[in-house]
Amino acid sequence: MNHYENKLLNNMPDSIFSVMSKLALKHDAVNLGQGFPDFDGPLWLMEEAFAAMKSGKNQYAPSPGILSLRRAVCDYHKKFYDLDWNPDDNVTITAGATEAIYSTIKAFVSPGDEVIMFEPFYDAHQLDTILCGGIPKYVTLSKPDFSFDFNELEALVSDKTKLLIINSPHNPTGKVYSLEELEFIAKLAIKHDFLVMSDEVYEFITFDDARHIPIATVPCMADRTITISSAGKTFSMTGWKIGFTIASKTLTESIRKIHQWTVFAVNTPAQHAVATAFGRLDDYLPDFQAMYLKKRDLINDLLIKTDFKPHKPAGSYFLMADIPANKYQDDMDCAMKLVENNKLAIIPPSVFYGKSEEGKTILRFCFAKNDETIKKGIENLMNLV
Repeated sequence: MNHYENKLLNNMPDSIFSVMSKLALKHDAVNLGQGFPDFDGPLWLMEEAFAAMKSGKNQYAPSPGILSLRRAVCDYHKKFYDLDWNPDDNVTITAGATEAIYSTIKAFVSPGDEVIMFEPFYDAHQLDTILCGGIPKYVTLSKPDFSFDFNELEALVSDKTKLLIINSPHNPTGKVYSLEELEFIAKLAIKHDFLVMSDEVYEFITFDDARHIPIATVPCMADRTITISSAGKTFSMTGWKIGFTIASKTLTESIRKIHQWTVFAVNTPAQHAVATAFGRLDDYLPDFQAMYLKKRDLINDLLIKTDFKPHKPAGSYFLMADIPANKYQDDMDCAMKLVENNKLAIIPPSVFYGKSEEGKTILRFCFAKNDETIKKGIENLMNLV
């Protein structure tokens, strides 16, 4: 151990995404693990970014983000969710949702504060909480529908609860929170006076009858919710790292204090391009959503033919599948054998659980991949079975 290192880093593991991606390269495996597309977003969006570069938009942007992008975020939230936000007071453009998550948790969580999160959690939610000295508390999303026990959640709330984190549509289960669930969370937040951080980066990837509902739309929640989203997932440009927070003026002021001393500002030409892109959602989203519905159905239908039984997701671009009983010790054993022996890299999700053992029985597949990549990956899985 490095004796200079911050004690909060003790026992902090390497990201499972990095671990599995390295193994995928080592074994020349099909990578259905790490959650990013293996295809580019629209060409017109790239051309918008290049046009911004050529027109001289290459220097630091204002720390909160360029005004046109903050306005575009407000506009689409009004159009899709009937939420009224002010671009000057409520929106901050961040270095992807990753920085938005960190800046939010750092702004509001002090050492000893408790943070409730639903497991399986997105790993940054847990690790950022620990880095800020917070204490994670876990509520399990249980198979087969990944619902949670209302009583279990209520019992976790204490006078030390500062923040509750939700992620909907959910990574890694594909769950989309219902209005009933959001209203129950809101009731607790209001009664016990804690904040909610709502990670909504997959807001436009829902299937069948599922509908994304921002918890900020629930009565009395707009002022105690920090909404986080990202252009990376919506436009398949994860490497541009354009995310944002939306919150009340008071909460935004706190987030911006952290934001300005971490990254200060983010990619200027990409901000200009994304501002244009959010104005084209009506034309863009139908094909985008149809593409992911096709990919969801493709991987689901292929997995049904194997011994790995899928839980069909209602949103996001992830799918959970049960590991064959009595075939492996646990999810980690299964993942390592698949990448080494069958050239298929997937994510063992037990690392996203703080208390339940359920994660050891399932695997997470990412279907934000070309159809041929999906087919080849499941073909390799079928060779095992």
